[in-house]
Amino acid sequence: MVEIGPGLGALTQPLVERLGRLAVIELDRDLAARLRSHAQLDVTESDVLKVDFFELARSLAAARLDAKGVMLALKLRVVGNLPYNISTPILFHLLDFVTVIEDQHFMLQKEVVDRMVARPATSDYGRLSVMLQWRYAMENILLVPPQSFHPPPRVHSAVVRMLPLAKPPSVEVGRLSEIVQVAFSQRRKLLRHTLGKWLEQQHFSANFDLQRRAEEVPVHEYVELAANSTYS
Repeated sequence: MVEIGPGLGALTQPLVERLGRLAVIELDRDLAARLRSHAQLDVTESDVLKVDFFELARSLAAARLDAKGVMLALKLRVVGNLPYNISTPILFHLLDFVTVIEDQHFMLQKEVVDRMVARPATSDYGRLSVMLQWRYAMENILLVPPQSFHPPPRVHSAVVRMLPLAKPPSVEVGRLSEIVQVAFSQRRKLLRHTLGKWLEQQHFSANFDLQRRAEEVPVHEYVELAANSTYS
């Protein structure tokens, strides 16, 4: 298990008591030094957006050999109370390493979790919904009110569970990201005014209903468009 941003260890200590050993990623130099004094923690001092989770998985696996001295295959379970100001970049960064991740459990600002799990044709449904739902099954599992913190923040929080799909659709992520970004760039307009013009400029040919707004298109249709669009 890997905790992002352990800080003073409010979550870290209960976790390590149950796990026996825990890897943590901490940017603050002084906090990282303090965490290294804990014998049961493997500390990575870094900005999480610069961490190579493939390499982290390999290094943790190398430290955990079986009885015959063979390196075990290892997938990461990633947890954390994510900083609200960079929570979305962290989620997109982890998307690049999803093949070595077993699951993710994060506390985030409630409005971010609402967007992550939103269904089509709702105001919360957007780029974040599509880009995460094509690769994860997600669930808002716990609401956390402001009074749970000291001092209480001005926002409500929530805990989200993210399980990587065992057999995700095959798609070029860069193309999907660009299509979704263009589609939601002017979400109140019909797609023929935004995505339609972009598809023409890219010389893409695809069978896709552009007489809808971006929020009306389900995830699987965006994925199919990205997978099946071809240069004419």
